[in-house]
Amino acid sequence: MNFPLLDKLEWISPRPILLIIGEHAHSRYFSEDIYAAAAEPKELYVVPGSNHVDLYDRTDVIPFDKLEQFFATALTAERAS
Repeated sequence: MNFPLLDKLEWISPRPILLIIGEHAHSRYFSEDIYAAAAEPKELYVVPGSNHVDLYDRTDVIPFDKLEQFFATALTAERAS
């Protein structure tokens, strides 16, 4: 991967952003860099004891409740504006 990861972040941010990462993910720093550079509203959610791949196929650790909460809040806020 050889591209400027944060080059177009302002196209997304300041829309609500939820970054979900595994506590032991080898790629964790990518999300942490995006979180640091993004405007509010933003949230970084760390799934304890998980790695990058766990969040694709281990349905017992995927934080579905966090996703549901985020989309309910973000879409309601978007509709109100």
